Amino acid sequence: MSFQIPRGTQDILPGEVEKWQFVENTARELCNRYQYKEIRTPIFEHTELFARGVGESTDIVQKEMYTFQDRKGRSMTLRPEGTASTVRSFVEKKLYANTSQPTKLYY
Repeated sequence: MSFQIPRGTQDILPGEVEKWQFVENTARELCNRYQYKEIRTPIFEHTELFARGVGESTDIVQKEMYTFQDRKGRSMTLRPEGTASTVRSFVEKKLYANTSQPTKLYY
């Protein structure tokens, strides 16, 4: 049995990694220059976060989300994008109370 990369994905090989790192570092430096702060959220969240945010009947929910049950039977989803998770964290952790407005974040 041979394994192949899943459709729609790609490996970033040596020689290409450096190009990606250059773009990432340039973007990070630009964000820092304009006082944006980086935020990193979990790779998966409760499914309801995304279903509520984009609507359960949208293509994102029906076709573009990978959803699974955790050991306790809760519906979890790999995050399809970062906005909902960032807003959830911003509200849950009360980041609005500790920073001047507007808050500038990047992910």
